[in-house]
Amino acid sequence: MFSSRLPFTRKQHVELKANAPCHRRFLVVVDQSEELRAALRFAAMRARNTGGRVTLLAVVQLPEFQDWMFVGNLIQEESRLEAEHRLQSYAAQVHAFSGDMPELLIREGDTREELIRLLREDPRISVVVLASGNSSDGPGPLVTALTGKYADKLSVPVTIVPGHLSDEKIDAMT
Repeated sequence: MFSSRLPFTRKQHVELKANAPCHRRFLVVVDQSEELRAALRFAAMRARNTGGRVTLLAVVQLPEFQDWMFVGNLIQEESRLEAEHRLQSYAAQVHAFSGDMPELLIREGDTREELIRLLREDPRISVVVLASGNSSDGPGPLVTALTGKYADKLSVPVTIVPGHLSDEKIDAMT
């Protein structure tokens, strides 16, 4: 016969969840869009509520010109430092939402290609969390690519959070 009683109390359940190995990774691609806030919050809250962890990925674009190697290296180094600062700032937000520090990753190259490569290399990642753009230009280049041309290259589900959602709505969904 079916019983609605759990074999343990809510407090025990929270303790079990806290001590369980972290299997679920929520990957957020960090860019400079306004809607990133929604993806960060959604991923952090889902990780907190499911015993998972957030991974933040920043991709530094390689300089298009290689004629002056010194200048290209300087630009690349400045871009990397800027990405590190952005990641630290967003990591603090994720920590505030979830109580856990996220894993931080920086890669160099094309964002779509590096994302696909990372998904192939890291089996711990179980879902990609993106936010759709708020403008009339569409959902954003990464969302467009991953739901179109690159969809068959994905090895995990993609959650697309509407970028205009309030914190309260995101919290209620997660």
